[in-house]
Amino acid sequence: MARTGPIHWFGVLLILAASICLLVTTISAPVVNSISILRVDTHNGSSVTFGTFGYCVINSQQGGDYCSGRSIGYRPAQEMGNVEGTGFSEAGADTANGLTNVMVLHPIACGVAFIAFLVSLGAGVIGSLIGAVITFIAWIITLVVLITDLVGFAIVRNDVNGDGQNSRAYYGSGLWTLVAAFVLLFLGMFILLFTCFSARRQKKRERQAAAEPKNDYGTQVGGRRRWYNFRRSGY
Repeated sequence: MARTGPIHWFGVLLILAASICLLVTTISAPVVNSISILRVDTHNGSSVTFGTFGYCVINSQQGGDYCSGRSIGYRPAQEMGNVEGTGFSEAGADTANGLTNVMVLHPIACGVAFIAFLVSLGAGVIGSLIGAVITFIAWIITLVVLITDLVGFAIVRNDVNGDGQNSRAYYGSGLWTLVAAFVLLFLGMFILLFTCFSARRQKKRERQAAAEPKNDYGTQVGGRRRWYNFRRSGY
């Protein structure tokens, strides 16, 4: 079986790094209060961190922090209305709320990326090819959930920043680790494919070299040597 080189292992490390980034996004609020996909610093001193499976209110007016239950899909527009009375259009609120259901793809993308990492540990051509295919699937899932996160939370961010209450909404570390995972998966997939085809070309060259005839000294006999012997034989 053809073996790949150090470049292959660099691609494998990129896929592992992408898996870690996706894990960070997955464990955002309410699992880890301070990790957010969108963070809102309100005018009254509290902060709201929106994550994959819910949200947390940090330094709430009731005292301390509290978080929502963990669920697939929640209502960020309604929560901002409760915290500071931010107004949303019905279409905007429904869109933002509905797109939170798609965030279940965060852990799915993380799991698929980790499987791609494990498969890619087989450094042969087959391992590189299958790993690249699985990485491509993880990349597509990450692309889909990245787009839905940006669209859904852009609605919340724009309405909070435009309601005139001096609150500030901005994307948190959970979104940037998702962006990083998207880039890392693409690079890792490209490197795996590159090393796969490079190894196949190397294996083909080795087969061709082994098939060429050799003289008694182990030196390959090529066309130029035969032409020299032909001239010495009388021409």
